[in-house]
Amino acid sequence: MATWQNKFRPFGAGRYLVLTPFVMLVVCLSYGQTKNSCLDCHSALPDLLGVSQEKFSQDIHAQKGLSCASCHGGDPTSDDPDKAMSRKAGWKGKIDRKQIPNLCGSCHSDPAYMRQLNPSLRTDQLGQYRTSVHGKRLAAGDTKVAVCTDCHSVHDLRAPSDPRSTVNRVNVANTCARCHSDADYMKGYSIPKDQFAKYRASVHHEALAVRGDLSAPTCTTCHGKHGAVPPGIDKVQNVCSTCHTFQAQMYEKSSHKEAFQAASLPGCVVCHSNHGISHPTDAKLGTGPDAVCMQCHTPGDACDQARAGLQSDLSQLDKAIKGADQVLGVAESSGMEVSEARLGQDQARDSLTKARVTIHSFRKDLVDQDIQAGLNIAAKNLQAGQKAMAERNYRRVGLGLSLVAIALMFVGLRLYIKRIES
Repeated sequence: MATWQNKFRPFGAGRYLVLTPFVMLVVCLSYGQTKNSCLDCHSALPDLLGVSQEKFSQDIHAQKGLSCASCHGGDPTSDDPDKAMSRKAGWKGKIDRKQIPNLCGSCHSDPAYMRQLNPSLRTDQLGQYRTSVHGKRLAAGDTKVAVCTDCHSVHDLRAPSDPRSTVNRVNVANTCARCHSDADYMKGYSIPKDQFAKYRASVHHEALAVRGDLSAPTCTTCHGKHGAVPPGIDKVQNVCSTCHTFQAQMYEKSSHKEAFQAASLPGCVVCHSNHGISHPTDAKLGTGPDAVCMQCHTPGDACDQARAGLQSDLSQLDKAIKGADQVLGVAESSGMEVSEARLGQDQARDSLTKARVTIHSFRKDLVDQDIQAGLNIAAKNLQAGQKAMAERNYRRVGLGLSLVAIALMFVGLRLYIKRIES
């Protein structure tokens, strides 16, 4: 049998409540409570069992006035262990892992009670959890799956808005990874163990963790929270479309939708993958290592020719925009007024972005509309830049002639003065 030191592994699914009746002190000390024998004892215990006053005081439950007895029962005002942990005082002893969702739900599913503490907090989390894969497997006897304390922590639960919370948007992926990236712990489950590693290399993680974009998706954005079953999860494009609305609208118009459905292919994932989504570039339309089209299509067929045409159009507009940018940049650095054309370049870039979104329709006529609009704007801005450069050159010639005239005038004046002096 494994020792309790080996069995107790904090914050992972199936890693709590295997020690003594004291382990599951789920909620904290009330600020107004003058005596708490639970803390008096546990604050002196080693880390695995120890719960300090400082740790306790930061718990959201303690801040709402709850105490150890709120979950564990007993009488924390008594120094006598027999009385403090008396069944007559409601002492529950060790809380079975399978009962944790029901224990949390005894408060969190009570609208009248929760309204007194936090009126904005939803009270259907337990119902949602029971519909999730975690909840269903727990009900079937699998105690390794995640329960409330695995994600939210135990004695130092913090509000999700707190950056230190284990379920804060910037931390939730790490929380999920504690189980889902543990190959030994996940042994026996037929799901990949590299989701977190792929996510960390994805454009989504870069936006969230590197650029600080809190609207970027993390695990719970796509997989749900307590229910872990977002609407329409049977079709991945329904999940992606909650953020990528215009791409989804274009996909609805494409021939790929029908083809993917007929072949039972998972929509967006076919081209973009799922957890390891890389930054989309025009190279995905090419034939190189980053290309996706040729994974399915045959070189030279009608679709391949359409792909090549779309890539050529995007490249043409991209080059036109960069060419206009270069001319306008030189003109601006020369002191010429080209601010209006500079702003116009944003419109050209918007057209390029829109064309890249319209690619999801795989209809060249729709893409060409955006491409042509962008080319017209870029050409107009290029003309403005060239005109500014011509004006700059004209001014430089005029300035040069003026300097020559002034120099000649000074030379003549000098000669005239010398003649007078002689």
